[in-house]
Amino acid sequence: MIAVGLMSGTSLDGIDAALVRILPAGPTYDLELLEFRTVAYDSSIAAALRCILPPNAGTVAALAGLHSAIGRAFGGAARAVLGSHRIDYVASHGQSVYHDGAQSITLQIGDAFVIREAIGASVCYDFRSADCAVGGHGAPLVPYVDRLLLQSSSEERIALNIGGIANFTHLPTDGNLSACDTGPGNMLIDAFVRERTGGAMTFDRDGRLAAHGNVDKEVLAAMLADPYFAKPAPKSAGREQFGSQFLAEYELQLGALTTEDGAATLAALTACSIADAVRSVSKPGAHIIVSGGGVHNRELLRRLEERLSGYRVEPSTAMGISVDGKEALAFAVLGYETLRGRTANLTGATGASRAVPLGAIAPFELAGLLAKVERECAG
Repeated sequence: MIAVGLMSGTSLDGIDAALVRILPAGPTYDLELLEFRTVAYDSSIAAALRCILPPNAGTVAALAGLHSAIGRAFGGAARAVLGSHRIDYVASHGQSVYHDGAQSITLQIGDAFVIREAIGASVCYDFRSADCAVGGHGAPLVPYVDRLLLQSSSEERIALNIGGIANFTHLPTDGNLSACDTGPGNMLIDAFVRERTGGAMTFDRDGRLAAHGNVDKEVLAAMLADPYFAKPAPKSAGREQFGSQFLAEYELQLGALTTEDGAATLAALTACSIADAVRSVSKPGAHIIVSGGGVHNRELLRRLEERLSGYRVEPSTAMGISVDGKEALAFAVLGYETLRGRTANLTGATGASRAVPLGAIAPFELAGLLAKVERECAG
């Protein structure tokens, strides 16, 4: 089966598109990443998104227009990785525009039927709503795939993803998995750098700003006192907790810092909140496998490794999994589970009352696709 997994996260840096060869292999899958790229949002779409995302309040008309426009953008991203391959299905996470996990409310946009018409294949989409319908946060969902691909009987592992929001999956050898969003990943650093440079820079490339700055310990301590960090799992976060309004709470303190010191302080916030969460579920010696855009922020990783002394920290490429493509690849797997009708939420991760099948399907020659799934699973 050839699939495209599509993902756009809270950083709004673009659409991750992964072309994946996927085949059932006993309890797990054999996966081959054939092509991956991040396709940047058109500047008009990115600007329109920021206008409707918290703390801003958009209109229904703006939301509807973006639903269609992002569908076209996702369809274009899928076409960009296809090459000469004939695709069997698309799995689209969509773009989150609202998330309140504690209230089991979440919304992702990006019209799946527009994607279907652009690609000529069935589209699996709306993965989070089913979990919310049974009382879950609708997030995180990638832990299901982490368990399939990374569970080990010989070593304790933690699959850490640092995107706009940071999250991890704890994979002890006994299989008693846990997972949660730890708090901000790149989101606050990106917003701070964008504001300070008037949009000339949209992120701290390679962590260069933070590497030349000093952490303001008082500001860091104040930020770490945010109630989110003390909440027990399951918990999930988004722009509602760690958007620009979070920075606005510390406007006076951050305003007194240089750009370098502000970037260093926010990188330390991400590193500290991740390290505290990791230490709450594991002991030194655990293997931490890191993916997501935060891997490219060298100063952030340096601070994280410093705070997790005694742990083995390395990028997911060491396990044969693309650092940037992991989440898009994971949704390709979740799409296959949708087509199989298998449950794919982990109640220990999302807080749902029961495990349920995830996702809806925008069908295109669906009978033939489901017959192929049946043949592959039987083989």
